[in-house]
Amino acid sequence: MSRYREVKFRAVTSFQRRVVNPLSVRLPGQILLETTGRSSGLPRRTPVGGRLVGREFWWVSEYGEKSQYVRNIQADPTVRVRIKGVWHTGTAHLLPDDDARARLASLPRYNSAVVRALGTNLLTLRADLTD
Repeated sequence: MSRYREVKFRAVTSFQRRVVNPLSVRLPGQILLETTGRSSGLPRRTPVGGRLVGREFWWVSEYGEKSQYVRNIQADPTVRVRIKGVWHTGTAHLLPDDDARARLASLPRYNSAVVRALGTNLLTLRADLTD
């Protein structure tokens, strides 16, 4: 990773972790992804932007496999997603062969613009929801 991309990654993720995420998880309309911490085993909640299509929830990670929640999914793909205040259980899948930029065009506009602007290693993910 180039020095610029590394500095950008550290600055953005630090701001998200300390400011954006703590505020976002409290918003009732915010979609939340809950993974299991790969080291701690504790639930970890992350605000995400995506879209429910049938029983599949689609979203794009800004930093691909560098994202902590993606690393948690790699260790344990069982997730919960809160959509419109209702929790759904499912199994998440990393889709590196999917065109993440094209996928963003089908997802909510504001979130997609932020992911496009800040992201350095886009990765599509899908959660197959069971309830």
